[in-house]
Amino acid sequence: MWGLIIALISGTLMSIQGVFNTGVTKQTSNWLATSWVAFSSFVVAFILWAVFERNDANIMSLFQVDNKYMLTGGVIGAFITWTVIRSMADLGPAKAVLLIVIAQLLVAYIIELMGLFGVEKVSFEWSKLIGIIISIVGFIIFKWEK
Repeated sequence: MWGLIIALISGTLMSIQGVFNTGVTKQTSNWLATSWVAFSSFVVAFILWAVFERNDANIMSLFQVDNKYMLTGGVIGAFITWTVIRSMADLGPAKAVLLIVIAQLLVAYIIELMGLFGVEKVSFEWSKLIGIIISIVGFIIFKWEK
């Protein structure tokens, strides 16, 4: 149940953040807004780690991560922020978020099917593919203009 609630909160926050970031971009620039998002996120996350988790994992534990490529999440995060800003500016918040979620769903399912990045491999299920196709059709209907 908590996973469902947290996922709903995450989606809500992502949509609001995308609108805010797009607003900042309109008054500054894409990469400056993206830099601000990354920097302010770092500050908040670092403070929360220092208050709640510094006894669980010290900073040096980052250097002990087995698959070093997994440390590139922040780099990917910068491009996520930029692409969300650009897509919301070009498509509007609702269409952008719908397409972003469809892409996330499709790529996440491929990652599971192939067992990439240490994720447990799952068997192909037609129902999941049909769900993705329905989502794509939903986007087409949502985007349809008279």
